Amino acid sequence: MSRGSDKSRNGGKPAGQNKGPKKGGTPKSNTRGGKNQIIGTSRSGKPVTKKEYIARKKRESAPFKNDSNEIRLNKYIANSGLCSRREADIYIKAGSVTVNGKPVTEMGYKVKPGDEVKFDNRSIQPTKKEYFLLNKPKGFITPKKGEPSSKTVFDIMESATSNPLYFVGSLNRPSLGLMLFTTDLEIANKLNNPNQDMRKIYHVTLDRSFKHEDLVAIRKGVVIDREEIKVAEVNFVEGGRNNEIGIKIHSGKDNIVLRIFDHLGYEVKILDRVVLANLTKKDLPRGRYRRLTEQEIINLRMIP
Repeated sequence: MSRGSDKSRNGGKPAGQNKGPKKGGTPKSNTRGGKNQIIGTSRSGKPVTKKEYIARKKRESAPFKNDSNEIRLNKYIANSGLCSRREADIYIKAGSVTVNGKPVTEMGYKVKPGDEVKFDNRSIQPTKKEYFLLNKPKGFITPKKGEPSSKTVFDIMESATSNPLYFVGSLNRPSLGLMLFTTDLEIANKLNNPNQDMRKIYHVTLDRSFKHEDLVAIRKGVVIDREEIKVAEVNFVEGGRNNEIGIKIHSGKDNIVLRIFDHLGYEVKILDRVVLANLTKKDLPRGRYRRLTEQEIINLRMIP
């Protein structure tokens, strides 16, 4: 059929231009992307668009703007960097928190601007949530809680902020690559959960050539300590040597990549994390860090 016949049927307009919602009807929701994409539902079951979700997260992270603003006590404590909201509830119930000199054990209590909040007789203040991406160099360790150590990743991050920092994505001393640091304890705990489905991609250099049958074995899933370890993708690095492997995983378990290759009889010479969640090493030299952009922070918070 010719184009001319399409125009004549639509009053001189190209086919499809005069289509739209019927009079009195409601336009359909956009579920295919963009800010009007529906990404979930509210507690009441109402559809929530990406635009609404972003606006809500910005409101939640914003500091007090006027005297009418209030914040739940457990969130106030969590925002100070002391603990998570769930842990704050426990301390509140135990009577460890006072507001303006009076103990508060009420769940849901709201703090007003100007209130003095103390935790174990120590004044606390909510801090702005900060997020940093580090390209870790070799020779620095990610210390465990209470473990003394020299040359830690926190030595590199010392001048980033005066607020307490928590890391996401532990790396041992010889390993390289991306680590996330934040003052947001809740998101750090969430992303460090071993069962958290967060994408990580590694560039692995082995002590010798990698056998094709071992590549197939990893793709099928290897069993380590009676547990089957699944990887999302594994292959030889394009343009690399036959001992250079790219591997993508979603597991949050410590040293899982090292354990996979050790199980198959290989020694990992270099382990470089090149992707963490949706973050990459682009324009980030080894040993340097940068702040996350607003969009990157939103993307992190949207990880289920």
